[in-house]
Amino acid sequence: MPHPAAVIIGAGDATGGAIARAFAAEGLTACVNRRPRNADQLEALARSIRDEGLQARAFPGDARSEDDMIALFDEVEAEVGPVEVAVFNIGANVNFPIAETTVRVYTKVWEMACLGGFLMGREAAKRMQPRGRGTILFTGATASLRGGSGFAAFSGAKGALRMLAQSMARELGPQGIHVAHTIIDGAIDTEFIKGRHPDFDNAKAAELILNPDAIAANYVMLHKQPKSAWTHELDLRPWGEKW
Repeated sequence: MPHPAAVIIGAGDATGGAIARAFAAEGLTACVNRRPRNADQLEALARSIRDEGLQARAFPGDARSEDDMIALFDEVEAEVGPVEVAVFNIGANVNFPIAETTVRVYTKVWEMACLGGFLMGREAAKRMQPRGRGTILFTGATASLRGGSGFAAFSGAKGALRMLAQSMARELGPQGIHVAHTIIDGAIDTEFIKGRHPDFDNAKAAELILNPDAIAANYVMLHKQPKSAWTHELDLRPWGEKW
């Protein structure tokens, strides 16, 4: 029998992995995606989920590639089952002074953080519309709301992703498809942050660092919401984060 699927684009070792594991725990097959150069890490993530007695499969591919995204959704629907959840979780956080921001950097960041979201969202919608159900989730950031100094490329892409999510929600909501955008406002417990935070251990102990599992629990909550009380935009930040 077909098994309902959750497609996670940008399934890394922290937030994306936690989201995949959380949906697998809900009985969905976690179909995880990263770029082909990260295929080994992607398969390791899928294996670790299967080792817990849950369902997961790795689907390497480039979220910026239309062909790759079409193929991914076609393969999942044919080999796993109907896509019930699609999550776009690519970050692309870079910091450059405006005078040093090249066209290549700006374009690449937009492709990763916005174009990829469009391609995933479009392909998910195509499969969900005939069934009249499904959840499409986009991971945003502080930059979705305001452009910080040196973040022209990142804030431009994340701001555009937020508007994409709003447009899709207005179009697809009446068709039974829940589209939501999360604003992850603060540092997340990752190796990247651990190596750069000046007081990481104390901040984590004080719960001033976002826990990936806690983020993932909120994504599952969004998927399980009844239609009468859908959330479109959800802010997630540690209790001590300024906003």
